[in-house]
Amino acid sequence: MYNRYAPAAAVSPAPASSTTGDNSRDVAIPAPPEDSISALHWSPASEHLAASSWAGDVRVWGVDGQGNANPVAQFRSDGPVLDCRWNKAGNAIASAGSDGKALLFDVTTQQTRQVGAHDAPIRHVRWFEENNANILVTGSWDKTVRYWDLRQPTPIGHIQCAERVYCMDLVGSALVVGTANRTMHIVHMGNPTQIYRTFESSLKWQLRTLAIYPNQKLFAIGSVEGRVAIQAVDEANATSDFTFRCHRDQSTTPPKVYAINSIVTHPVYGTVGTAGSDGAFHIWDTEARVRLKLFQQAGGGRPITDAAFSRQGNIMAYAVSYDWCKGHEHAPAPGTPNANVIKLHAIVEEEVKPKPPKKPTGVVGRR
Repeated sequence: MYNRYAPAAAVSPAPASSTTGDNSRDVAIPAPPEDSISALHWSPASEHLAASSWAGDVRVWGVDGQGNANPVAQFRSDGPVLDCRWNKAGNAIASAGSDGKALLFDVTTQQTRQVGAHDAPIRHVRWFEENNANILVTGSWDKTVRYWDLRQPTPIGHIQCAERVYCMDLVGSALVVGTANRTMHIVHMGNPTQIYRTFESSLKWQLRTLAIYPNQKLFAIGSVEGRVAIQAVDEANATSDFTFRCHRDQSTTPPKVYAINSIVTHPVYGTVGTAGSDGAFHIWDTEARVRLKLFQQAGGGRPITDAAFSRQGNIMAYAVSYDWCKGHEHAPAPGTPNANVIKLHAIVEEEVKPKPPKKPTGVVGRR
């Protein structure tokens, strides 16, 4: 357990302004991972942030009411860790290992044990905890999603996917999986071993990340082509599907196009954040189809590999790190100063609150 680091400076909200966001007051947390940061996730039960990395570890920080962050725990895997996820109670963290192992870290005892396995790297971990269930869900490059009862050494069920799992999310009873050949699978967790819906993504390039909305009716998915699709979970609502371009540099000819590395939804307002290889972070009101805020310099020109809203939505954490988009030959040398940074941004309500509906025009009322 960490206990020797001084607290970071407090996080202060930036003044409200136009659609251009201000990240000048964002604060870097102490003792970040030593290699590329793969995932961030806040505890649903407390102000604790977990981060997994290619250094083969998961680190945890406690963040107080003033935004001061202190390292409090760390656990290791035998290889790069591609994802991490708190359970609902906030007393355990699951990790997805490139060695094909899913680990569980008990926050209280500080002990780690293996709870799942695949035949290839595990890309994502999620929890299904509805109706008193306590099931860990793992999606892998072995083309399967497996379900684990933590009291048993073998999976209690699985689904066979069309290809390797590249992105996955689970909210409530809705599970959405995106694969290497852009096939989408949707599963209702009331019947977890049956795929409810399979279709090809409207995005034409490799899928990178997805997030289900809090209402479980929609999900947002991003690709390496700087494009996001908003799609319905149920086919009956698919008429509302649409796509939009973002994370592109229009000042060049042709425009530079950057990968969407992370999509997150705000826990209170349901607005959507996207982060990309361009080092920018956007916040969108997808219902009104407008951008609320653009933080163009959040990454200082370096990729943002993941982002996460705190449980109350008042802090956004984002990781500035190499995302491997240009191959291993462009990766920072070990020990490069500030190669991996996690920052905290204090949310101002206008950055995430949806726009009010526009009033109808052209209608003359009676006086």
